[in-house]
Amino acid sequence: MIPRRTALIGGGASGIGFAAAECLAAAGHDLVLAGRRLSRLEKAATSISAASVTTVVADLAVDCPPVVTEVDVLVLNAGGPPPGRILQVGDDGWQHAFDLLLRGPLRLARAALPAMAGRGFGRVVFVTSTAVRQPQPDLATSVVLRAAVTSAAKLLSREFADRGVTVNCVAPGPTATERRHEVLAARGGDFAELDAADVATVPAGRAARPAEVGAAVAFLASAAASYVNGTVLTVDGGRTETP
Repeated sequence: MIPRRTALIGGGASGIGFAAAECLAAAGHDLVLAGRRLSRLEKAATSISAASVTTVVADLAVDCPPVVTEVDVLVLNAGGPPPGRILQVGDDGWQHAFDLLLRGPLRLARAALPAMAGRGFGRVVFVTSTAVRQPQPDLATSVVLRAAVTSAAKLLSREFADRGVTVNCVAPGPTATERRHEVLAARGGDFAELDAADVATVPAGRAARPAEVGAAVAFLASAAASYVNGTVLTVDGGRTETP
């Protein structure tokens, strides 16, 4: 009998995080949804069918809940920092983005990985972005720091690979979330035109559904992905060009 695993999902109340939680629940995981707003977490928890869904109110940019050492799957997902070009972002903006995208997730991974290795199974999945490979000028902090996250994940993937622990990234392209709406709106102009221009660059002709990204997360969290380690799974409808 396959043991029931527990997954903690950052930003699990909405967007890609919530979609990943639904996919993990469908795959038989118990869930811990983490986020900053209790009301949104509770609403998300009641809408997911799973044997066990608990919530943790925490700002994962600065907090490391004790439950992190007990989970089998850690999904490091965070809403992106505000849009801005490379020379427009001030020191405070860089510091906030650094804590949100890099230092906070590394703190959680540092707590989770040794415990996973001790139990002989673990999955860490960083949700990053295809902007790491094809930089978007108005997402400077995300581009720079998610590139650092990708490198960090590769280093982490080597630490406990011989004890059943894998570390990977899922890199979504344009995805139909509040975050995408925020990014497009920040560019100014007619939103419908901006949306059409964006999806015109995607061979699939549309933005991803969050569940399509969530399915990639659930795969990397599964036993079937036991030999997938230190890689980036791109989910973008074919938009990203190969090097």
